[in-house]
Amino acid sequence: MNERSSVDMWFDPICPWAWITSRWLLEVEQVRDIEVRFHVMSLSVLNEGRELPEQYQESMRTGWGPVRVCIAAQQRYGPAVLGALYTALGARIHLSKERLGPELFAAALTDAGLDPQLAAAAEDSRLDTALRESHEEGMRPVGLEVGTPVIHAPGLDGQQVAFFGPVVTPAPKGEAAGRLWDGVLLVSSTPGFFELKRSRDLGPTFD
Repeated sequence: MNERSSVDMWFDPICPWAWITSRWLLEVEQVRDIEVRFHVMSLSVLNEGRELPEQYQESMRTGWGPVRVCIAAQQRYGPAVLGALYTALGARIHLSKERLGPELFAAALTDAGLDPQLAAAAEDSRLDTALRESHEEGMRPVGLEVGTPVIHAPGLDGQQVAFFGPVVTPAPKGEAAGRLWDGVLLVSSTPGFFELKRSRDLGPTFD
């Protein structure tokens, strides 16, 4: 049996692109020797002080709630619960298109087998110190010019690599997911490689 490598992904539950990437990573986990660990970052933290369109400003205001709930659950139960909680939140936010708020948070916590009363953490700014620490841990190796998702993983030479993305839709399945992972590791392990990008012509697809 090969030893499974730990791959760490930082997510904000409100980001549809991060949700798709997370579903892809869970597919990769089935076909490559990796174990995915989830961590919290925050688009609300990332965009503090930036000039944003009004619609996006509102999204950043409401975005504090779900990440605080995730931090509260991590503090109560440990980081291992974040995978199930993220799945529960993402399914309701991105698949069912439910409105962010206490009812959604309580339902997602229940879905994940956690105390639904932690939904109240959405309004608890005392959690923001821990939230910012988790956010900074994820962003430090990649800089502030990117958003979510951020992934840290062992590169081909065993040295840690970190990168934003991949941004892909829909999430590849099975061996196609594994091949994309192989390619991402190849380019991210190349010294001096920084960017590969093209304009998006599709919106997020959650198939």
